[in-house]
Amino acid sequence: MLARGVASFSQVSGRFALNVSPSMRAASLKISTSFGLDPETTKAQGLISSFSRNNKSSSSSFSLTQLRQLDHTMGRYSKIITGKTAKARGSYLRVHFKNTVNAANALQGLTLGEAKRYLFDVIIKKRCIPFRKFNGGVGRTGQAAVYGVSQGRWPKKSAVVLLDLLKNAQSNAEAKDPNGRVPKYVIKHIQVNQAPKQRRRTHRAHGRINAYMSSPCHIEMILKAPSRKPVPKPKNKQAKEAKDAKSAEAKKIEA
Repeated sequence: MLARGVASFSQVSGRFALNVSPSMRAASLKISTSFGLDPETTKAQGLISSFSRNNKSSSSSFSLTQLRQLDHTMGRYSKIITGKTAKARGSYLRVHFKNTVNAANALQGLTLGEAKRYLFDVIIKKRCIPFRKFNGGVGRTGQAAVYGVSQGRWPKKSAVVLLDLLKNAQSNAEAKDPNGRVPKYVIKHIQVNQAPKQRRRTHRAHGRINAYMSSPCHIEMILKAPSRKPVPKPKNKQAKEAKDAKSAEAKKIEA
């Protein structure tokens, strides 16, 4: 358990000063960097001022617990990805958590266009979702052999919800990047979390009543724009340019 420290923010210098023991300084700095906060930016200053207003405090010192709360003030995603990104999330979705976890894991690393085609194929049962987790009692299918497993299913409802979130992320990406590169955006982060279960009841024999609960989930995803790499010149063109340069030098020498 980490010891509590005090982080003071100076309005003049715009920096945090962690007043902790030398043995805990490295751990405290590691924690502060994991918050994703940069005190030198105006964004961090705005978060700090809003945090002070919400907590009715004019003090410029914050504990580590308060800094952790400050990091989640704006409803941040569980992962920070630098560069041009597009995000989408859904909360309290009425789809099975276990099915959605496997469906989301299958989309990790795919481009936006590939993910949409894959989910459409799952809906029409052309391809399956490999069940690597929560696969007790899941049947086997030959379609799962492509992914190196034997168990797979076609969770239509999870596929439809993920397809809707991908369309949402696509709209957000098109607003940021109108250059036509949106289908090549890569799913760098997708995560499914359990939501509070919703309770119902079912009537059994002999006057008994059992729980009949649903397992909703939260889904978040982050898409990243493809990196633009310089295209190398063809070898024959480079050879031609080198030959022209040598001939030009030879003409200068002769002249």
